[in-house]
Amino acid sequence: MSNRISTTTPKEALKLVRSGDHVFIGSGCAEPQSLVQALAAHPTVEDVEILHILTLGVRPQEDPRFPSRFRHNALFIGANVRDDVNAGLADYTPVFLSEIPSLFRSGRLPIDVALVQVSPPDRSGYVSLGISVDVVRSAVEHADAVIGEINPAMPRTHGDSFVHVSELDAIVETTAPLLELPSIEPDDVCRQLAENVASLIPDGATLQMGIGEVPQALVPFLAHKHDLGVHTEMFSDGLIDLMESGAVNGRRKSIHRGRVVTSFCMGSRRLYDYVDDNPIFEFRGVDYVNDPFVIAKNERMVAINSALQVDLTGQVCADSIGTKFFSGIGGQVDFIRGARRSPGGRPIIAMRSTARDGAVSRIVPTLSEGAGIVTSRGDVHYVVTEYGVASLYGRSVRERALALISIAHPGFRAELLAGARARKIVAPTQIPLPDGALPYPGSAVTRAKLKDGQEILIRPLRADDERALRDLFHSHSQETIVLRYGTPIRHLSPAQVQQFVTLDYDGRMAFGAFLAHEQDGIPGETGRLLAVGRYELDRTTNFAEVAFVVHDDLQGQGLGSRLLQMLVDYARERRIEGCTAQVLARNTAMMRVFSKWCSPMRATLEGGIYELKVRFSEIDKARRQSRRERSPEAAKDRAP
Repeated sequence: MSNRISTTTPKEALKLVRSGDHVFIGSGCAEPQSLVQALAAHPTVEDVEILHILTLGVRPQEDPRFPSRFRHNALFIGANVRDDVNAGLADYTPVFLSEIPSLFRSGRLPIDVALVQVSPPDRSGYVSLGISVDVVRSAVEHADAVIGEINPAMPRTHGDSFVHVSELDAIVETTAPLLELPSIEPDDVCRQLAENVASLIPDGATLQMGIGEVPQALVPFLAHKHDLGVHTEMFSDGLIDLMESGAVNGRRKSIHRGRVVTSFCMGSRRLYDYVDDNPIFEFRGVDYVNDPFVIAKNERMVAINSALQVDLTGQVCADSIGTKFFSGIGGQVDFIRGARRSPGGRPIIAMRSTARDGAVSRIVPTLSEGAGIVTSRGDVHYVVTEYGVASLYGRSVRERALALISIAHPGFRAELLAGARARKIVAPTQIPLPDGALPYPGSAVTRAKLKDGQEILIRPLRADDERALRDLFHSHSQETIVLRYGTPIRHLSPAQVQQFVTLDYDGRMAFGAFLAHEQDGIPGETGRLLAVGRYELDRTTNFAEVAFVVHDDLQGQGLGSRLLQMLVDYARERRIEGCTAQVLARNTAMMRVFSKWCSPMRATLEGGIYELKVRFSEIDKARRQSRRERSPEAAKDRAP
């Protein structure tokens, strides 16, 4: 320590704290542990309010003298104060993380003394707030007195993290290791959840990932992405691997190009060493990092946050379990709203489908009594579980309920549908998802281009695609309707539409081709439905009956062929033996498609209708024979 800086003991430094003071404690893994321990042992103060967001360190409240002299006010509830909050022995102040600095600045939450941990000073006398700038920056600026715990283990981070030693009213020294947050090894459920989340992340996206198991599980599923950026309140170990692999480089960020913008990090010593004096990182206060208007400046902003419950209308509870407070509002709403205003942005709520080892569903007909709504149904775009992705934005309450039921755990789907009926969200005649339905096959989603260059997205249909299917039907000419359905019907009944989109993704499968539109030049949601191909398996024969229909304006663009290929490939993966079809004799275009992609096939004409039958093994045999005939060896044999 430089001779220019006078240090003291924690006990002496804390003489700055007086009865009735409001004392701020530094955040997360940057908690100044020696000062907190000394504060708990302070012999003379009474009625001291302790302000903090998440802290991970010592529990001074276990001291029997603590409750009578100190009272916590948690701006985000961690495990070390949760019991006290719910017992009425500590306070919780719900607030958006981005707005906490303004509470300090305005004096609505006054700070008399701030206890913070910092790095050693540089040659110019500046210490760094290190791994937690978040609300600490504002606390230091607006406290009447600041006590700094200088620790050589604290990294020197770049950005808005520097404080001159002259701004510290007392300084203590420590060499204690920084607190670490152990990584959670993802299980199979978490990995499937992460894979589903990754399907929503495009190249060039800028990422925010909250606390929890999903960020670590995402890493292998993002390793093949390109030019990802990071703008996040919290940075954790998993992102290091993505930076070192080159997947995260920030080249396509709209603001702070090439930089990682964050407000705090929690993780291992490896993480702390990685950010130490690393100019790629820019640590800023949450009033900047979490400002929705700043977040929205990032194109393709993807915000990934978790939830404790989501009801069938899309309301998200993330801070309580019923009447029991669990965590806090944090930065979820800041980033959800910032991402949804971002060009090409995607706000995501990601959670396991169940809790308590599968005993309860996280998707519920109604939130538990007393549950807090952190993110409103109007803010939610995507909800993701290990069973798939529910896209809620712009959807009716009925469509939302059906989408959410489809990604709930299968063991709770019947109960959820009954709840939706009881709430009159869906019609009493709404059919359930089939028993034993497979998870939504997200890996079968693909993009393609038509012959005229239009980009399309082909994906399995979902229960919430009723409107899209009905609109496609009403776009058909009478000729197309007759060719597809065999009769000039005027409409599809509600029961028919439900049957067409309620699939088990095994014996009943359907692909829809959607027009992929762009928002501000960035691929966004899928547009109108252009074509549908489906099969239904006859389990007695293990042959699937195939049918498809293409919008009149797009016939001849190759859509029918593409859908047939995908259906055949999917059926073969399900070990289906072959396919059948009924085609009107005058439907020459459809016959050409089958002849091209399902040859050899057996065709029987009766009453103006071709009965087609294709055995996949015979297709394989014919293709092998064709390859042999085209081989160089066969050419030599044919030579004179």
